Amino acid sequence: MTETAAPPAPPKRPRPRLDAINRPFWTGGAEGKLYITHCGDCGEWTHPPREFCRHCQSENVSPRAVPGTGVIDTLTINHQPWMPGLPVPFVIARVKLDGAPGVVLTTNVVGSPVDEVDFDDRVRVTFEEQDGIWFPLFEKEA
Repeated sequence: MTETAAPPAPPKRPRPRLDAINRPFWTGGAEGKLYITHCGDCGEWTHPPREFCRHCQSENVSPRAVPGTGVIDTLTINHQPWMPGLPVPFVIARVKLDGAPGVVLTTNVVGSPVDEVDFDDRVRVTFEEQDGIWFPLFEKEA
């Protein structure tokens, strides 16, 4: 009987510096939630997280879970092995989030061959945990 080797661990991504403002965004994946900063006064969304609303300057902001779905706005396929252990090619995309108008995340699209990822594809968040940080990545919706 032959043993099946476990898949290799994902490469270590650069670790963000956590603070009180951005912690929900980087750790919400533990709950399966994507948190984006929302203003309680004007109703607008702000990303990256800030301690005030970028639209009306209100400090009445807090993290709010969004659906975690969206559409690819633009993308590029990276062929450069700039990070040790990160296999190439891979997709870097901007995802326009559903439920958070005006918010676009720059992220990776995973789980599909790079030549099957295109503009306007519908995607759903998935999280990759490394050392207590839950990186929001996206997969194509079926």
